Amino acid sequence: MNFFPSSGTRFSLFGFRDRNHHPEQAEQCSTNAILRRMPDPHKLIHEILPVGMLQCNCHIVGDPQTREAIVIDPGDDAARILEVIERHHLKVTAIVVTHTHIDHVIGLRRVHQATRAPVYVHSDDLDLYRMLDVQATWLGWKAPEKVQIDQLVREGDVIRWGSFQAQVIHTPGHTPGSICLYMPSDMPRALTDAAAAAKPAGTGTGQLFAGDTLFAGSIGRTDLWGGSFEGIIRSLKGKLLELPDDTIVYPGHGEATTIGKERATNPYLAGDK
Repeated sequence: MNFFPSSGTRFSLFGFRDRNHHPEQAEQCSTNAILRRMPDPHKLIHEILPVGMLQCNCHIVGDPQTREAIVIDPGDDAARILEVIERHHLKVTAIVVTHTHIDHVIGLRRVHQATRAPVYVHSDDLDLYRMLDVQATWLGWKAPEKVQIDQLVREGDVIRWGSFQAQVIHTPGHTPGSICLYMPSDMPRALTDAAAAAKPAGTGTGQLFAGDTLFAGSIGRTDLWGGSFEGIIRSLKGKLLELPDDTIVYPGHGEATTIGKERATNPYLAGDK
């Protein structure tokens, strides 16, 4: 299958629409596959690993006190993911898959086997998950082994680990069951509650794990099975743009951004108030 149209908007294999393709930026992103650390003892442990051939951003997010953690999108390179978990002495309590394109789940089975943590997926992406062999054929890859999905999430569900929590936002468009995880604060719940009582502005910065719904300067592609351009625009403008402008956005590929920056500059969203 030809994933790259001969003219017009250029697409990544499974990820984003790129209206202005810059090979030098893509090369810089792919070579910047380093661990980014947030060592503040009062905030969560957060490491980002760009994994696999398509450099899917896998997140390990842990509570520094209880050592409970979640893993988001173990797309490949399971050994690297498990090394980070071991180095921080973390107990993984949930593995969350933002959507079931193959580049987000190749490492899922091994991470699940090693941690025995339940796997969270939206039910609308189960059919796509069952098609992993077809997805692999498109790319000429070996199909990864599947795992049992333990938890089917839906809009508004809350995933908790230690003193932290994230809300599930169902954002169909890139795939039918695409989800984002929204953490209203990067501070533990007890500290957030105390700060809110003393000073509402001091409750930490919100963070959005956006999967392949929103990117820095672009949005998820919608021309693959189950994709909908109208659907992703509804998800973005009706849900994600309702978040505070200072919310940090961690896309499924590439660099972080903010809701405010994308509202102002993203060609698919600019001018939306």
